[in-house]
Amino acid sequence: MLNIPPALLKQYEVFLRNKTIPISFQGTYKKWLRYYLDFCRKYHFHPSQNASLPPFIRKLQDKKQTNEQREQAAKAINLYYELCKAKDPDSIGTVLQMNDQGYATWNDSHQTKLHENTGLSIKAEEANLSLSGASWRAEYSRLEDEIRVRHYSAKTLKTYKGWVQKFQAFTSSKSPALLSPTDVKEFLSFLAVKRQVSTTTQNQAFNALLFFYRHILHKEFGTIDGVVRAKRKPYIPVVLSREEIEGILQYLEYPYDLVVKLLYGCGLRLFECLGLRVHSINFDAGILTVHDGKGQKDRTVPLPETILPEMQKHLGFLKKLHQRDLDKKYAGVFLVNALEQKYKNASKEFIWQWFFPAKQLTYDKEAAEYRRYHLHETLVQKAIKDAVNKSRICKRASAHTFRHSFASHLLQANYDIRTIQELLGHSDVRTTMIYTHTVKSRTLKEAKSPLDF
Repeated sequence: MLNIPPALLKQYEVFLRNKTIPISFQGTYKKWLRYYLDFCRKYHFHPSQNASLPPFIRKLQDKKQTNEQREQAAKAINLYYELCKAKDPDSIGTVLQMNDQGYATWNDSHQTKLHENTGLSIKAEEANLSLSGASWRAEYSRLEDEIRVRHYSAKTLKTYKGWVQKFQAFTSSKSPALLSPTDVKEFLSFLAVKRQVSTTTQNQAFNALLFFYRHILHKEFGTIDGVVRAKRKPYIPVVLSREEIEGILQYLEYPYDLVVKLLYGCGLRLFECLGLRVHSINFDAGILTVHDGKGQKDRTVPLPETILPEMQKHLGFLKKLHQRDLDKKYAGVFLVNALEQKYKNASKEFIWQWFFPAKQLTYDKEAAEYRRYHLHETLVQKAIKDAVNKSRICKRASAHTFRHSFASHLLQANYDIRTIQELLGHSDVRTTMIYTHTVKSRTLKEAKSPLDF
């Protein structure tokens, strides 16, 4: 094993005393530094760059070193980085040269000058790497920025942030610079074995951490082998009959009954329905346009003719509500992204009003003004749950069940699967194919020649 160069050893000892490191720990700190320098020589890492520390800590983990030992080693190496920052690199004998065989060797002649960009100017916060108790505040801030710059939904941000928080707790708030794919592997296995989550939940956690590693930590997973995967069970959606849907509707009051009629009549997701604005409805053409649906995709679906009178009546109510809001000098509705900067008065224009507005105005603390939001999803979900219970149907139905019923009933009416795919907004027809399991098969099983038809 490589010995610490005498010049470096002497200055490191002085530095430890100046940092009031107890004498009983100084020998151990020097041992970790020796291991670290030998690791850098062996694996061609530059010893004065803090990017070399995470792979060194992972190596200690592979060697079955305890958390306490790894944390102590990280502290020892962080002190070495501080020494590199405080001193002239040439004066501490840490310069590496590559020999003819491509292996790093120590140069104690103090003749070689390091390049300006060797990374010795380490920021103080980057030097304080820890195996537990680190703050991830900066990472959460960058996560929010990366989500918003890609125009992902607020729900995606909430979901990804939630999984990162669970991951942080699992790793005991290890410093993000020390995180490795092994941590992800152990976390995903923990979810499957200890928490017994579904495959969908485990995949959601994987996607959230993949985004976190790739765009926040700027690391790649590589290949993660040996992860215990949650069992994937065949899923068949719950589908309601027309009689059951009518039975539920009779227990729904306005405007929740109209919401459910659009969920079923147009095959909408709940957030797509509640996100509709006045301009989304084209009564003349008889179509409804979904803007920024799942995956930021737009699509059009035909309006159910049977509910057109109800929708026209609802539109009249919206006009009166909008006028009352204007009389109260409200600031308008909430708009997405930078639309309000682009269209200054759009938030107060009628066409931009929510088709299903909230009952009360929302006070915006930052702007100190009142705005109107759309009907909250929890209110719709609660109304549907109460109606399902009152109708006493023997099925587990939710808001999304009406979308499943829309697709299944179209398939039952012999509509083409590709047409149903377009109406649902699915990117892959294989997603739509799940509904073939919700209707009875009408295929003839007996083999017969077409000539005999």
